[in-house]
Amino acid sequence: MKKILFTAVSLLILCSFTPEDEVVVPSGEKLVYAGSYNMSGLMTQLAQVTMSTEMVTTSKNSYLHLNCELSTFSKWDKFFKMRDIYESYVNPTTLKPSLYKRSIDEGGYTKKEKYAFKGNSVTSTAKRRNKPETVRTFNIGSSTQDAISLLYKVRTLDFSKMKAGQTKSFVIVFDEKEIPVTLKYLGTETVKAGNLGDKSCYKLSIGAKTDALKGKDKNLIWLTADAKKVPALMKFSIPVGTGQLTLTSATGI
Repeated sequence: MKKILFTAVSLLILCSFTPEDEVVVPSGEKLVYAGSYNMSGLMTQLAQVTMSTEMVTTSKNSYLHLNCELSTFSKWDKFFKMRDIYESYVNPTTLKPSLYKRSIDEGGYTKKEKYAFKGNSVTSTAKRRNKPETVRTFNIGSSTQDAISLLYKVRTLDFSKMKAGQTKSFVIVFDEKEIPVTLKYLGTETVKAGNLGDKSCYKLSIGAKTDALKGKDKNLIWLTADAKKVPALMKFSIPVGTGQLTLTSATGI
């Protein structure tokens, strides 16, 4: 199940084209998704994923707080209960992260992580169930970001000049390591986007050097082909099966 969540989050974030002139990620936005998994040939809704944004101010700086929560529906908790929270505190203009936090509870396995970014260095604090807390510092590339901050930065990027088949490579940091990823632009398609109705979307395929993804052009994301670039649909294929995230509600966009 950990691989399923990683894949779902990755499908939302994995691209890196030329940014548009202005970064526009609104505070007060809320996106809700139904998470489904293929069980005995039927796509069954098991969980809800909620993404939200808000401005927070400290004594020194203001940050855009990016929050992503995953929770299995109560009727499935007895089979495999998941309560995961991913957070990132970023510069409101550049979306460069200052702090990343992750708290997961998956079938009784728990883990809490905190990444403090400073230049090309990250100091991570991690606590796993029944294990002592660990602290380590490691280096990252100048363009490497955490998963959640890149998840939102994708919506500031310009796909309108992309050609079908064009690819781009970049790196994210996850589980205290950098992961190379390749994105391929596949063109546009119309898909259902919850309360937004049917929307023309940019269709993207994800490939990564990880065991979490399986198959060629089997891991896909559709972003609305407008100024908002709202993730409308994600489909993933992993070694233990297939699934999808479907937008059900978008407010504050």
